[in-house]
Amino acid sequence: MTIVSRTEDLEILLTVIDSGGFSAAARRLDIQVARVSRAVARLESELKTTLLNRTTRRIELTEECRRFVGSVRDGLQLLQTAEENLRAQQAQPSGRLRVDAATPFLLHQLVPLVPEFRAQYPEIQLELIANERIIDLLEHRTDLAIRIGPLESSNLHAKFLGRSPLHLVATPAYLKRAGTPQHTKDLAQHALIGFADAPHLNILPFKQPQPYQPQLLSSSGETVRQLALRDQGIALLSNFMVHEDLSSGRLVSLLDTALQSPNTREPVHAVYYRSGATPPRITAFLKFLEGRLRL
Repeated sequence: MTIVSRTEDLEILLTVIDSGGFSAAARRLDIQVARVSRAVARLESELKTTLLNRTTRRIELTEECRRFVGSVRDGLQLLQTAEENLRAQQAQPSGRLRVDAATPFLLHQLVPLVPEFRAQYPEIQLELIANERIIDLLEHRTDLAIRIGPLESSNLHAKFLGRSPLHLVATPAYLKRAGTPQHTKDLAQHALIGFADAPHLNILPFKQPQPYQPQLLSSSGETVRQLALRDQGIALLSNFMVHEDLSSGRLVSLLDTALQSPNTREPVHAVYYRSGATPPRITAFLKFLEGRLRL
């Protein structure tokens, strides 16, 4: 088996695992299911071991496969980086760049920059993936993620992009109806909008941090913003997603002097794996972001 064909088979194996089945992998790769099955069978024959146990409903990884797959992901990443470094000596950065971020950051910060980035780096195939939760970059075959707030200890490399202050916001129409809070204690008389399944985001960063119980909840920061824009109450949101609303008067910032800054929700980082030299497509993206984000 040649190196090229074996690499293709390994990529197909990873897609089967990530997609949860042979048919799903075939659809994702736009190839026939039979080709997927042959690729896995060739690997099992070459390695003289069973990698996947198949049933009519699902696949299960053997223990041998679990150990093998981690090394495969690392190896393919090193190979991709080596190829890109070689191309970078002769041409512009190229290849797929998959970027993960929460929906509000994608919509308000990255999407507006896409036309300029694509014009500057036409050989980079940009993929913007929205996730409201932290993902495993290797498992999701993602090159870079934008993380907001404190970083957990990991083997990821992190680049600090800046800080985005928090604002308590509401519409003029809501405040006309419900009154404008003058003190932090006044918030108890108001409808508060918050985050479902993320209690750490429902803490007001006053001098003494104050948890609150929202009357309206969502798992998406963009949905929280939309609810606030529709006069449904007061929300605590990052500047990167409401600065235009505040400038236009669609939203009003409340109790600014009571909010503590800096606080743990303000830092914004780009995180990525770096084994040796950083891939040129990632370096180009990070350099492009410098001075363009409106945090």
